[in-house]
Amino acid sequence: MSKSSFFRNIRFPNVFILLLIVFISCALLICINFFTIKILSANRAYVNGESHYSKGQKDASRHLITYLYTKDPNQWKLYLEELKVPQGDGIARKTLLKAGDNKIAREGFLIGRNHRDDLDDLVWLFVNFQQVSFLSKAINEWGQGDELIFKLFIVGQQINAEINHNLLTPASQQIYLKQISSISDKLTINERNFSNTLGEGTRKIKNLLIITNIVFILIIVLSVCSYYSIMVKRLLVSKKEIEIKNENLVIVNRELDRFVYSASHDLRSPITSLKGLIEITQLEDDIDQIKNYLGLMHKSLTKQDQFIIDIIDYSKNKRKQVVTEPVSLQELFDEAISQLMHIENASRITFTKELLVDEIQSDGLRLQIIISNLLSNAIKYADINKQEMFISVKTYFIDGCNKIEVTDNGIGIKEEFKDNIFEMYFGTNKNKGSGLGLYIVKEAVENIKGNISVFSESTIGSSFIVTIPN
Repeated sequence: MSKSSFFRNIRFPNVFILLLIVFISCALLICINFFTIKILSANRAYVNGESHYSKGQKDASRHLITYLYTKDPNQWKLYLEELKVPQGDGIARKTLLKAGDNKIAREGFLIGRNHRDDLDDLVWLFVNFQQVSFLSKAINEWGQGDELIFKLFIVGQQINAEINHNLLTPASQQIYLKQISSISDKLTINERNFSNTLGEGTRKIKNLLIITNIVFILIIVLSVCSYYSIMVKRLLVSKKEIEIKNENLVIVNRELDRFVYSASHDLRSPITSLKGLIEITQLEDDIDQIKNYLGLMHKSLTKQDQFIIDIIDYSKNKRKQVVTEPVSLQELFDEAISQLMHIENASRITFTKELLVDEIQSDGLRLQIIISNLLSNAIKYADINKQEMFISVKTYFIDGCNKIEVTDNGIGIKEEFKDNIFEMYFGTNKNKGSGLGLYIVKEAVENIKGNISVFSESTIGSSFIVTIPN
């Protein structure tokens, strides 16, 4: 796998995770803001309800004091009417604490002059958050206030009873006035504590909301930035890949043009020679000369056959997928040597094998192409002037890699040719090969993620070492 492909593959999950983070963060942000606004709205409704509670209590106290001194029945009625406001809220509180009928609680809140549209928020906040510290503290203050409202109700009943029985005295009026004032003062403290507690809770919720919004916005911004960063990198990688593919396409087209030109020339050359030899042979009567011409024909056809084999190897190497499977190097060497014995002077060469590694995991087709071409080259470029000609093949395992080594004592490679021997159609002697062999070998080696090195000295011999990852 190429570096760019690896980069792209590891990015796909990351992009999905980033988009998931953005989606979850947005969803959580919407939910948190919705519930926070709902809580703040309910808080506002309670603060507004407390103002009605406080006003109702104070007006009730005022009317009761007026009734205490004037004995005006209308003042008594007004007292009872105003006292219903905190009493209604008290009914709602007691009902909700007992997890009773929310309908009764709503009716109580309505009596407490709360707006009808706020009833759901008032009940929802009480039911779901009564254990939260700020609301629990406010409900406790509310309960103490309800107890004082009940005391104010009892004082009112006592005053009304004494007035109705004509038992009220100036001394009693003073006592009742002090009781009403004391209750009112305590209620004022409770009501203030209730409002302050809700206000403190509102401020905490607001601050928490701000912090939460900042955190989630930062997460979203960072995720989006990371997403765009990855996308930009992917675009840059894609652009680079396209540029590399374009460069490779230019190289491939150049090689194709060269291949077509050379292939057409190399395919026609033996045919032209063969046609000429046939024409000469037809005019020849000398049997020995005819045999000589037939030998030249055979040589020409052999050359064309080898060129066609090279083209087939080239095509297979280019088109077929790499398939990793168990491959026997022993079998590949034996098969290649037996198939190459028809090459001129092959029978004079001594083959030696030292196979320390036999079966490896690799691509059988590419290994067959590599071994066949390396042995074919070694045979073709053998030094026939040497009394003993040899080709040595070795396989061994070193540094975590399998090695294939083909060594000969042939004519070797001149120093000026060493940098070009793996190029397409480069050959030191075109009469001996097509110039495709080593080019195909190098491509086959690269296809199996290996590499090839050559050590050669002119007139001494050559050694080709193929390294194959384990």
